[in-house]
Amino acid sequence: MSLSLSVAPTNLESLESDVLVVGVYAGEESPRLAPCALSQETVEGINELLEALGATGATDQLLRLPGAEDAGADTIALIGLGQETTNAAERLAAFRYAAGSATRQLIGAEEIAIDFGTNAPAEIEAVAYGATLGSFSEKGMRGKSASSVKDEAETILIVSEVQPAEAEEALTRALVLGEATKQARHLVNQPPSHLYPESFAQQAQQLVSEYEDVSIEVYNYERLLAEGFGGIAGVGQGSPRKPVLAVVKYTPADAKASIGLVGKGITFDTGGNSLKPAASMMTMKCDMAGAASVLQATLAAAELNIPVQVTGYLCLAENMPGGESLRPEDVITIRDGRTVEVLNTDAEGRLVMADGIALASENEHDVIVDIATLTGAAMAALGLRTAALMGDEQVRERVLRAGEAAGEAYWPMPLESHLRASMNSPVADIKNMGSRYGSMMIAGLFLQEFVGEVEGQRIPWAHLDIAGPAFNEESPFGYTPKEGTGFGTATLVNFIESYAQ
Repeated sequence: MSLSLSVAPTNLESLESDVLVVGVYAGEESPRLAPCALSQETVEGINELLEALGATGATDQLLRLPGAEDAGADTIALIGLGQETTNAAERLAAFRYAAGSATRQLIGAEEIAIDFGTNAPAEIEAVAYGATLGSFSEKGMRGKSASSVKDEAETILIVSEVQPAEAEEALTRALVLGEATKQARHLVNQPPSHLYPESFAQQAQQLVSEYEDVSIEVYNYERLLAEGFGGIAGVGQGSPRKPVLAVVKYTPADAKASIGLVGKGITFDTGGNSLKPAASMMTMKCDMAGAASVLQATLAAAELNIPVQVTGYLCLAENMPGGESLRPEDVITIRDGRTVEVLNTDAEGRLVMADGIALASENEHDVIVDIATLTGAAMAALGLRTAALMGDEQVRERVLRAGEAAGEAYWPMPLESHLRASMNSPVADIKNMGSRYGSMMIAGLFLQEFVGEVEGQRIPWAHLDIAGPAFNEESPFGYTPKEGTGFGTATLVNFIESYAQ
C-alpha cells in the first residue's frame, strides 16, 4: 500500500477525513489553538475547553474531540506544538515533529487531514515529511498475530491556501525522503535469522532492479579475499553466513559531482571472540543501520533525479565467535595495503569500514561520507538522539545543514591528532584500538587513516557515528517509533542534493 500526499483546500467541510489534526500552542497564560481553517465559533469553543481537557500544548500531547460541523472529519485531534515561535527554522521543526507525532498516535486511521495554518511550500514539506515518518507500522515476522498490527494511513491531506501546483515539489520530496527512511527502518528491524550479508545484498539487488540509472555490484567472500578486502573478509570469516561488499551506483546524466557513501553493515554483532555479555547483544541486529541508510539514500537520490553521482558501499558481515574467527592479536590487511593489528574483535565496525573507505578513495569521489553505529562512547557522550560528526570542517558544515533540514541532530566532535600515537602497533601499521580515553575520536581517527588522496590532497571526508539515534529502545516520540529509526537517511539525501546547486 502506497501513501498518498496532497494539499486540501481550507474549506474543511468538504474533506470527509477520519481525523482532522489541529495544533495547540503552549501560551504564556493558557494553551490556545494554532491558526487553522475552523470557524471562529468552533475555535473559541475549543479554546474554552483546552484547560479543562488538560491540554498544555506540550509536544507529543494528543487529545481527541468529536468532530464539529465545519471540521469535515469524525474526530478532531489536538496535537501540541510547543511554544509559538517566529523563527522560520524552529517553526518548520515544530510542524514536522507535531505532524509526525500525530500520525504516529493516530495509526490505524485511513485518511488524516492536518491543518497547522501552513502558508508556504517549505511548511507543507515539513508537515508532509513529518506525517509520512509518523505513519509507520511494522508487521515484522508476525504470523497469526499480523492482523493485530494497525495499518499506516492511506491518505494524508495538508490543509493550506497554497495551490496544489506550487506544493507538488514539496510533497514529492517529503514522500520520497519519508518512505526512504521508513524502508531503512524495515531493514534495521529485520531479525538476523532473516537479514544476513547475502540476503541483505539480495534485497538490495531487488530494489536496484527497479531503477534504470542505478546498478549494483556484489563482491562475494572469495572475491573479497582475492582482491584484498581483509577487513570485511576478516570480520565475517568465522560465520557460516559469509561477508559481502555491495556497491550500489546511481549514475545520472550530466552529474555535477561524485559522492561516495560508506555504510557499516554488521548484520549481527556478538563481539566475535571478544564476546559481548548476553545483555549487550540485544539490539545488535541494528548494527547494519549505516548500510541501510546508504542504500536508501542512494535510491532516493535516483527517485528525485538529483544530478549528482552517488556510489554507496555496503560493508556487510556477521561478527561471530569461533575457531575460524579473528583472534585478538591477529593482523589483517586492508584494501589499501595497510596492515591492522586486531586487539579487540568487538571493534569490528572500523575494520569493514576501512575497506569501504579505501575502495571509495580509489574511485576518487569529490567527497566521502561514512555512516556507522560505531561506538558506545558516542552514546555516552551525546545520548540516544544525537549523532557524533567528525571530519573536515567544510563537509561537516554541509552535514549539519542537511541534518537540520531532516530533523536529525548531529554534534561536531574533534579529531585530536595526539590520540593517533595510541594506535601505534609493534607488528602492524596500526592497531584497531587506542587509548581508553576519547575512544569515539580514536575510532574516527582510525577511519581517517584510510581516506585516500587525489593529486596530493586528501579527499574531503566526514564520519557520522549514529550509535545512539539509529535504534530507539525507549518509548516512541515525535515521528520516531520503537526499534529502527532510519536516522541519517534523509540527512544523506539532503547532503547529496547540496552538491547539485
